[in-house]
Parts: sequence; C-alpha cells; structure tokens
Amino acid sequence: MRYVITGASRGIGFEFVQQLLLRGDVVDAGVRSEEGLRRLQPLIRDFGGRLRARVLDVADEASVRTFAEVVDERPVDVLINNAGVPGLWCSLTDVDYADVVRTFAVNALGPLRVTTALLPALLRGSARKVAYVTSRMGSLSANEEGGAYAYRMSKVALNMGVRNLSRDLRGQGIVSVLLHPGWVKTDMGGPDAPLPPSDSVRGMLQIIDELRFEHSGRFFDYQGQEVPW
Repeated sequence: MRYVITGASRGIGFEFVQQLLLRGDVVDAGVRSEEGLRRLQPLIRDFGGRLRARVLDVADEASVRTFAEVVDERPVDVLINNAGVPGLWCSLTDVDYADVVRTFAVNALGPLRVTTALLPALLRGSARKVAYVTSRMGSLSANEEGGAYAYRMSKVALNMGVRNLSRDLRGQGIVSVLLHPGWVKTDMGGPDAPLPPSDSVRGMLQIIDELRFEHSGRFFDYQGQEVPW
C-alpha cells in the first residue's frame, strides 16, 4: 500500500511514517521545512526506496501543487492529513487574530487543499481512503472549558469540511474519516500528556485499515469510539 502523510517530520506524523515502513508499506512524506527533511534522513537510509520526503507547506497553494505533481506519478491508496499547528492558546481578551487566520489556513484549509490536489492519484489507488487528524477540542458538545480559540475553531471548521467532502466524494468511492489521536506526548501535546505516540498511531492505523464505506464522514478517537460533534 502507498501512503501519503503530511506533517511527517515529528510527533504523530513521524510515528505514522515509522510504523508504516516497519510493516512494509510505501510512504511519501510531506514536511514543512528543510529541517524536517533532515529528521527523516535516517529512515530514508534504513528503508531505501520505500520512503520519499519533500517539503510541503499545506497553507501554500504553490507548495501543495508542486508536492502533488511529484506524488501524482503513482497511485495513492491512503492519504493521512496530519499537518497542524496549535495556534496561540490565550484568553478571549488576548486573541491574536493574525494567528487565528494562520491556524485556520493550516488546520482547516490545508487538509482540503491537499486532498483536492491529490484526488487524481487517490482515484487511481485501490483503497481510496483519506484520514484527517483532528481533535476532540473541535467537538461542540464536548467543549466545557473554553479558551484555545484559534485551535478549537480551526478544528471545528476542519470537521465540517470533512463531513461536507465525504458527501461530495461519495460517488467516487472515497472514504473520509476524522480521527482524534488522544492527548499525545509530543511537542504539541506537551510532557504531561499520558499517551505515547506509538499507542495513538497504532490505534489510528487499525481504524484506517478497517475502514468501510459506512464509516465515511464520521469522527472516531484512536480507540475506535465515536466522538460527539
């Protein structure tokens, strides 16, 4: 199987790359910077031609187009839209609106932009699955804390976008699913997070592997439990 993963140089994205390579899959990894490419060099050396990595800024149209032109050389079975930013976590009176716009551009619009650009390659693939790493913090009914305006609002927008495109792509046989990874011990999740990336990614990969058409447009956590909207 051939996978494309965005935000692949660290944290959850890096763990996705490692686990997929270890089980024998082929991966095209998108990373935001040259530094990210350097982080993947040991895996490129160890796994030879099964890992390719290229710079990809999901908020930049030209970057996404260039990435897609290379990836489109071969069919894509599964796309994992993982790239995301936390935005500034602040109170209502301290909201930085430029940061909110940037967070939306990456978290909400970026995954749709990448999916659209890779649609021809996905339609030539055998699995036709797209997974979007979102967050329970984008659940309206589960929000009992407030705060984190940029992050919460961007994930709500992503959730609605995926719910929408799952309908639009239904006729082309593409399954779209939203995945909450849990509170994971990464740079974004912080050192107090209880869940190691390996456990989170292992759970999400099991969900992706078992996806069927009736799951399209739904929202699950890494343990397979449905998350309320």
